[in-house]
Amino acid sequence: MLKSLLIKNYALIENIEVEFDKGLNIITGETGAGKSIIIGAMNLLLGERASSDIVRKGANKAIVEGIFDVSDNKKIKTLFEKYDLDYEPDLILRREISLKSTSRSFINDTPAQLSIIKEIGRLLVDLHGQHDHQTLLRTDFQLAMLDEFGNYQNSLDEFSTLRRDFNEKLSELRELKSKEQSLIEKKEFYSFQLEEIDKIAPEENEDEKLEEELNILENSEKLLTNTTNIYYQLYEADNSVFDSLVSVRNMLDDLARIDKSFSERNKQLEEILASVNDLADFFRDYKDKLDVEPERINFIRERLGELTLLKKKYGKTIDKILEYRNKIEEELNLAENFSDRISEMEKEIEEIRDRLAKVASGLSENRQKTALKIKKGVERELKNLGINDAEFEVKFNRVYATADDEHYVKIGDRKVKFGTTGIDEIEFFISTNIGEEPKPLAKVASGGEISRIMLALKSILAKNDKLPLLIFDEIDTGISGRIAQKVGKALKDLAAYHQIISITHLPQIAGLADTHFVVEKIKKDGRVISRLRKLSGEERIKEVAKLISGEEVTESSLKGARELMNF
Repeated sequence: MLKSLLIKNYALIENIEVEFDKGLNIITGETGAGKSIIIGAMNLLLGERASSDIVRKGANKAIVEGIFDVSDNKKIKTLFEKYDLDYEPDLILRREISLKSTSRSFINDTPAQLSIIKEIGRLLVDLHGQHDHQTLLRTDFQLAMLDEFGNYQNSLDEFSTLRRDFNEKLSELRELKSKEQSLIEKKEFYSFQLEEIDKIAPEENEDEKLEEELNILENSEKLLTNTTNIYYQLYEADNSVFDSLVSVRNMLDDLARIDKSFSERNKQLEEILASVNDLADFFRDYKDKLDVEPERINFIRERLGELTLLKKKYGKTIDKILEYRNKIEEELNLAENFSDRISEMEKEIEEIRDRLAKVASGLSENRQKTALKIKKGVERELKNLGINDAEFEVKFNRVYATADDEHYVKIGDRKVKFGTTGIDEIEFFISTNIGEEPKPLAKVASGGEISRIMLALKSILAKNDKLPLLIFDEIDTGISGRIAQKVGKALKDLAAYHQIISITHLPQIAGLADTHFVVEKIKKDGRVISRLRKLSGEERIKEVAKLISGEEVTESSLKGARELMNF
């Protein structure tokens, strides 16, 4: 349930902090007082996008924060585990909108993605806005409500995944067929290019290795002269470095016999002698192996020339050449096995189509079972709402594919088109008078009837889903009098299962509140602001009386208010 709501610097609202109770929370107020602003703030809190226009003039940012008790909400716990969020029994959601149109979202004071806020919001609140009545007339919304009631989300997800795979494979097949003529035309050219590259057969990093070897070979004479001289001076000359160091070592030996402090230096000199010896061995071996090969130099130069030519034609590096070579080889293989590849892809598509048919058929069966439950539930709820002879039906329809359609599945011997959610098109039909055939809801229902049908649907869906909080913004559109009492009773009954927040202008509904709030416009510092105030017992009676008689409260309206409220 929603424990508290903070709205700061949002439109006409300077600062509202309100605590909600369990049961039926009613909000009333004059037209234009700011009731819709509060609903807008709730939508923002639940993940809707917003612009800087909602920031109150003179403020830098708007803030909406809600604290929800989620201690018994297992779905929230599962979602927190999914996103590795720190779970707390009191969930704090906060949105901040700045003048720069930047939005920040927080979950328990930790920055969070808006998509996660929205996902959490769907598990906490069902918000029915005052313009949502008309959405009930749309058949796509009717199907969504049917699916929301049914317990087959896994099948819907599976169908969605298969449909995505089907579309991807279909696109691949179309692309493949469109490439066929182009590949046929390029086949001879690709064959020539592949033959040219394979004839030279470049190897990875070959050019770098050859250039390094060529550099050595082209400087072999200088390398031979210098390494020979170095070896001679280190080891073979009459006064070679090695011989001079040996002479020094012998003198140091004599000194060490006189003074032991020279012993350590003797060890150092032995290490130097070993190093000089190693150096001499290296230069001797290097010069002995060095060989000037004019034939090898010519070969490398020619080979580098061939590689340079390939680079100019097929890529700046050997890696690029090899990458291009593999690409055209794949294209040639495809051209040579085109019909086989097309047949393979068509087979894959038909396999997915068969799986789609199976899932879609199962979905359709589940929907028809669900439709019967909804029929009984809606007729029962409508009777409680004053439509005694209502006959409610969910009509199913399928569209069969033409010869040009690709998005179809085979159901029996027929090809049935499928859409984003399966093969079913549904529409709500209703008859509100005995003896009349049910007709499409969009054609026969009045505004008041649509409101009650929506409430009936919300009621059975809510009891089925156990969603913690239901918010109704003027669900009472188009009704009054005796019917309003029945709608109020339905809301009151629903409040036994859920926390309800309902904005209303009807005294019959407001009088049933467990907790009553009023939205008011007041002047502060020369500006108009909206505030939300919780009413006490006497204040509640006066507010309900206002709804009966208008701004001027009379004794008769007070009496009527007390009767409605059982005071």
